[in-house]
Amino acid sequence: MRTHDLVIHGASGFTGRLVAEYLAETADPSLRWALSGRDLDKLAVVRDAIGASATMPLIRADADDPESLAALAGSTRLVLTTVGPYQLYGSGLVAACAAAGTDYVDLCGEPAWMRAMIDAHGAAAKASGARILFSCGFDSIPFDLGVLMLQQAAERRFGQPAQRVKGRVARMKGGASGGTLASMRATMAAAAKSLDVLRLMKDPFALTPGFAGPHQPSGMLPEYDMDAGVWAVPFVMATINTKNVHRTNALLGHPWGTDFAYDEMLYTTLGEAAKATAEAIAKANPFGDSQLKPGEGPGKAEREAGFYEVRFLGRTAAGDGLRLTVTGDRDPGYGSTSRMIAETALCLLTDRPDAAPGIATPGAALGAVLAERLQARAGLRFLEE
Repeated sequence: MRTHDLVIHGASGFTGRLVAEYLAETADPSLRWALSGRDLDKLAVVRDAIGASATMPLIRADADDPESLAALAGSTRLVLTTVGPYQLYGSGLVAACAAAGTDYVDLCGEPAWMRAMIDAHGAAAKASGARILFSCGFDSIPFDLGVLMLQQAAERRFGQPAQRVKGRVARMKGGASGGTLASMRATMAAAAKSLDVLRLMKDPFALTPGFAGPHQPSGMLPEYDMDAGVWAVPFVMATINTKNVHRTNALLGHPWGTDFAYDEMLYTTLGEAAKATAEAIAKANPFGDSQLKPGEGPGKAEREAGFYEVRFLGRTAAGDGLRLTVTGDRDPGYGSTSRMIAETALCLLTDRPDAAPGIATPGAALGAVLAERLQARAGLRFLEE
């Protein structure tokens, strides 16, 4: 018998604790939830700090202990995990959830590992009934759902989808967690050791096994955006976000066409291409030279002072254009991400219990229902222009 609806795995980490705080403040009292991690004493500290009942269950589960992961997966309807890098600590939990028919959400931005999990456990998840959703934070919900909502608007207005979409980060204040930085470093280390990993990182269709679409704009060189009248430079998160957008299109049966083209860049006010090139990495990388370690992050005031604005510009094959803007009212890496993953988990449990089993994207599995929930509860806005 499953005694929990939801378990936060990694609740003693920085982002995990933020998720726990958010659920303690907002979750329906009927939600049966628990905290999980390697150290019960640290979990007890979190439980006390968020004002949860002393009877809230604490579950010991460790990536190095497969039996503990199997027990965790068997005890709950859904596991929400913030324990990264997922390529180092997440494979066993995905396997356990896929085998047990347990829903799973994470914050993964590690495409080579995601592809490995799709190949290894996608069939098992479909067979068991597990719904497994990767990338349920700033990687990649604002981008995944932003394109989805723009395409739905295009269908309403023009009777056809946009064949070409540009995702452009217009404004952003805030950075990534120490866990995200560790994931990026682990991915770069893996790519340096493996040509297969490097190939997947470069392939915009790495997460659509069996389908390879047309050549895509690289987004790797500064360019003058005629639509916006500003320079655009590379955006560090495009490597994962673009792959998730293409996977959503594929999982939905290519409603945006098999010739759909998408890229992401960051707007800058720089007026000279040479200067834009020189500053591209620093400007595009919201993490800067941060030395944060997993478990570390900014205080509440800094998180609440953060924000982001992402603009999507679409054009149909017939030449009709439209725009949609996604905004968030917290910093992307902490405040907004912790709310997004929590609401994605609750959406999967309560709003879309009929979502198909298997390994999917939030856009493909939950679609506009999730966008509506995020607007109502998580501080996001999806604004058609």
